[in-house]
Amino acid sequence: MSTPGINWSRLVAWMAANVAEVGEPTGVSLISGGRSNLTYRIETQARPLVLRRPPLGHVLPTAHDMRREWRVISALAETEVPVPEPVALCTDEDVIGAPFYLMGHVEGEAVRSRDETELSPAQARTLSERLAEVLAAVHAVDYGAVGLGDFGRPDGYMARQLERWGQQWTRSKTRELPEYDRLAARLLRRLPDRSPAALLHGDYRLDNTLVRLAPDADPEIRAVVDWEMSTLGDPIADLGLTLTYWQDPGDAERSSIPLAGDITLTPGFLDTGEFAAHYAQVSGADLTDLDFYVAFGNFKLAVIVEGIHARFMQGKTVGEGFEHVGASVPTLIARAHRALDGRG
Repeated sequence: MSTPGINWSRLVAWMAANVAEVGEPTGVSLISGGRSNLTYRIETQARPLVLRRPPLGHVLPTAHDMRREWRVISALAETEVPVPEPVALCTDEDVIGAPFYLMGHVEGEAVRSRDETELSPAQARTLSERLAEVLAAVHAVDYGAVGLGDFGRPDGYMARQLERWGQQWTRSKTRELPEYDRLAARLLRRLPDRSPAALLHGDYRLDNTLVRLAPDADPEIRAVVDWEMSTLGDPIADLGLTLTYWQDPGDAERSSIPLAGDITLTPGFLDTGEFAAHYAQVSGADLTDLDFYVAFGNFKLAVIVEGIHARFMQGKTVGEGFEHVGASVPTLIARAHRALDGRG
């Protein structure tokens, strides 16, 4: 059995020694080539599992840490935050060529496209409200009580984030973009003077959740997934990135960025302002500096997308649709400048 990123015979042997209770693995299929980590469905005699591993190439330092994802879903398993069941972690790179972990398969779908998802206006509103409520639940976790007290350093979080993503840009960039340098300088001058502490997802958006949909029922978020960038820090940074992914009606420029789909254009979905207001209502958060965090979200996403573009240029992506991603980077940088200007 040949699947990119999986050594089947070694995986079968490892599972026999470490998760024998699920029986013999019988098949593997790629769920998502992903613009980051790779996700596979593993069929077993007992039940389906999901395997997560890093991408095949251009892995930056501190990125795509399977141990980190494993630790956070294990810590959250008994909280109000819905996560998949943690099953087993493998740190031996000789098994499939990289660390990986197994989690339980969740019955739900990653909702991305309005053309592929049928939602009534009432369901769309409920789903977008629930997305804000789950984000607030993530930020409300008593991270010390669940064993994540040393999961990050909240003090000085935004300054370190700016430095970290600047370093990632230097390692990933495939071209010179002067507006990037100007943006980094503007963000440094505008750093908010606040040091709140919360568990952050780090890449929170609707298609990083698994949703159960039924024709005559409210949508249900069954699990939050893709925790590779989770840490402790400023919760409004999470919100700012979520709003960066969001598409509002009439924003043709945002629709040209091939990330996170267009599901939020479905009639009934909250727009970015309404989503932020609902999050503030359920969390009690102060959104005074939200424009900065939206600008930072665009900056961070520009760096991530440049890394994806670099992997595509090296022939290291798995899946389709990567050839146009690089064109989004200058657009994201321009949107960040406008957010700092207070023009959205």
